[in-house]
Amino acid sequence: MESWVIVIIIFSSLFLFLIFGLPIAFTMGGLATIYTFLFWNIKGTYVLVTTALGQLTSFVLIAVPLYIFLGVTLEKTGIAEDMYDTVYKWLGVIKGGLAVGTIFICAIFAAMVGTSSAGTITMGLIALPSMLKRGYSKFLVVGSISAGGALGILIPPSIIMILYGSLTEVSVGKMFFGGLIPGIILTMIFIIYILVICKIKTNYGPSIPKGERFTFREKFVSLKNMIIPLGLVLLILGTIYTGICTPTESAAIGAFGTLICAISMKKLNWSIFYEVGTRTIHITSFVMWIMVGAVVFSQLVIATGAGETITKIVIGMNLNRWVILCIMQFIFMILGCLIDPAGIMVLCCPVFVPIIINLGFDPLWFGVLFVVNMEMAYITPPFGYNLFYMKAIVPKEITLENIYQSIIPFVGLQLIALILMMLFPEVILWLPNHMIVK
Repeated sequence: MESWVIVIIIFSSLFLFLIFGLPIAFTMGGLATIYTFLFWNIKGTYVLVTTALGQLTSFVLIAVPLYIFLGVTLEKTGIAEDMYDTVYKWLGVIKGGLAVGTIFICAIFAAMVGTSSAGTITMGLIALPSMLKRGYSKFLVVGSISAGGALGILIPPSIIMILYGSLTEVSVGKMFFGGLIPGIILTMIFIIYILVICKIKTNYGPSIPKGERFTFREKFVSLKNMIIPLGLVLLILGTIYTGICTPTESAAIGAFGTLICAISMKKLNWSIFYEVGTRTIHITSFVMWIMVGAVVFSQLVIATGAGETITKIVIGMNLNRWVILCIMQFIFMILGCLIDPAGIMVLCCPVFVPIIINLGFDPLWFGVLFVVNMEMAYITPPFGYNLFYMKAIVPKEITLENIYQSIIPFVGLQLIALILMMLFPEVILWLPNHMIVK
């Protein structure tokens, strides 16, 4: 059978089942198993099993449950609430200050956790009622929390980056530091936008009334709430940057450090610990099943020559390589409205990354561009995860339509950041090229 026919059969089947709403992990894994058996009988399925087992026992993937455990611990023990209290005392006097503080806390959470959900849910529960109570625009409140939470997959450590590195054999440590400067830039873009819009529309983010403001002593004392979170950030990123630890080893240090901090602050009991453990297991299982489906489907694509065929077709079109890159980014945007980011990665990377390498682009740079693009996926309807989280948290008077309206300017800001990083690759590549990494 011709390879191009196999390509059509494989991907038509995949999209057909996805349209019917079947889970992407079981769709990819099931199709890979069926087609492998049809093409190569039982010997082929044995190869799938051994390949999946080898991938899931990879040292790199041990970091996934560790970072999830770290994030869930921070969420359940109330450490994030203490951080917000500090930001509230210092920035509440500025117009839009609470929204700025929310973005700042989300960025710190991102540097400790590696997921979008932790920052979004925690700030939604803590910051949203506080801002609404003080007269903030519901559009600014919901938009800043949704977009701020999405920073969790860009600012290292990032679980999406770990999965990308595992699938493409790009250094996870370099991926982490490739996302650091873009993460800081995007955080500053969000903050500048909030300050400007609150200056133009004075009713969007009013400052705290004078009677409710805090003394300098109260502000200074509240800084103790930031010591542990910032210490964890320095511990995790510092050990990776200096080459002392791999990202996986650093994840173990961060998880253990978080546990010790929660115990020392008397914020952890057996009930919370049980909740943290079960939540970690649930999320980790979800991620790992996606990885199983991704690995076996990738093996099918490679074995049938489908990936090579698609690469030849794209290269043979004689399009400018930047046009091809833009088409890929556009495909990511469209898929981001329909499929979760992990699913998009495992669906596209086996096909796109070989093309990118053939075109002479750096796969590390492409990987960070993908993650920036996926930030938009987290806040674009109808499948944006952060929009689901917000709908579950916001009061009844804030409709789903309001939530969609609130993210429009932030999606625009993310798109601007993506274009800047495409035009200036050194924003991503400079730090990884000047670091020690294992």
